[in-house]
Amino acid sequence: MPDEPHITIAKNGPYLVYGGLPLNVETIGTNDEGGSWTWDQGRALDAPESYALCRCGESSTKPFCDGTHKRVGFDGAETASREPFDREAEVTAGPAMTLYDDRPLCAYARFCDNAGTIWELIERSDDGEVRRIVAHEATHCPSGRLVVRDRATGEVIEPEFKPSISLIEDPAMKCSGPIWVRGNVRVEGADGRQYEVRNRVTLCRCGASRNKPFCDGSHADIGFSDGLTA
Repeated sequence: MPDEPHITIAKNGPYLVYGGLPLNVETIGTNDEGGSWTWDQGRALDAPESYALCRCGESSTKPFCDGTHKRVGFDGAETASREPFDREAEVTAGPAMTLYDDRPLCAYARFCDNAGTIWELIERSDDGEVRRIVAHEATHCPSGRLVVRDRATGEVIEPEFKPSISLIEDPAMKCSGPIWVRGNVRVEGADGRQYEVRNRVTLCRCGASRNKPFCDGSHADIGFSDGLTA
């Protein structure tokens, strides 16, 4: 039987991917104002049933690991909270929608900054057009930092994803972003403990995050590039 799709984090090493998870490039597209607005799917990468993705940011065969983490003495210590999202998130209740925000998970994709920011918009969510924009911004957040719930129905508004992995490219910031894991893929830490299974998370691949294994936007600060769009 094939492995159930999952990711195991090697101590001070790569992400070990099992279960034949498809791997492709995904680019942040902008609107007329230059804000993040769409996901533009790029090429699919050839990936075997199991593969290792670079976590230190210095592999010469990105996105795959080539063992450089050993040579450079990469410190991949996991510092992220193990608490469930619902326990960690700040809650803002608007008139028609509730916003849940777990700030340490921010991957700096900036979908939340349009039309006055999602935090301002949630306060006007009794307006139908505003609700549409709020839902768009929250569901396009790759990291799962932002989640919205319809107050009338109690429904959490989430995109439908098949288990897959995308490598984020951010041309507006002239850098490469994190590893976008979608579709409730299990992620196990180097200590064998499992992180909360979620529909969307972003894993650091530049090596600089202070919230490992998750992305904290440090790729933009250091101008990380994987060379895949060259």
